[in-house]
Amino acid sequence: MTDRINELLCRNLPEVFGEGDAKRRRASIEELYTEDCVLYVPEGVFIGRDALDTFAGELRATHPHFAYTQLGEPQVLHNAGRLAWGSGPRGEAPAYTGVDVIIVRDEKIAAVYVFLDSMPS
Repeated sequence: MTDRINELLCRNLPEVFGEGDAKRRRASIEELYTEDCVLYVPEGVFIGRDALDTFAGELRATHPHFAYTQLGEPQVLHNAGRLAWGSGPRGEAPAYTGVDVIIVRDEKIAAVYVFLDSMPS
């Protein structure tokens, strides 16, 4: 299970939140998330793959030239994991940073909690 949680953490950022192509993003959501997944972000709570897809697409549209960069190694504990990340223009210091904490069920992300360390300006 540790390997799968590491994989989910590392793929989630580029393939869901960093993906600008709607079809590829949706395919990744189907593969990585449970149907009844829950996304917890400062803006609110989003339930289900459709809500996650809409949120990720709208977020991506606000800064399409940004890339998500993994900061450090993922950490896994039982059915959960966390990963620190930064987001900003490629090759530059992150404009904002955060930590994702995921809960895994049936080898897919059932819940993701997004903690922001610094807010986009």
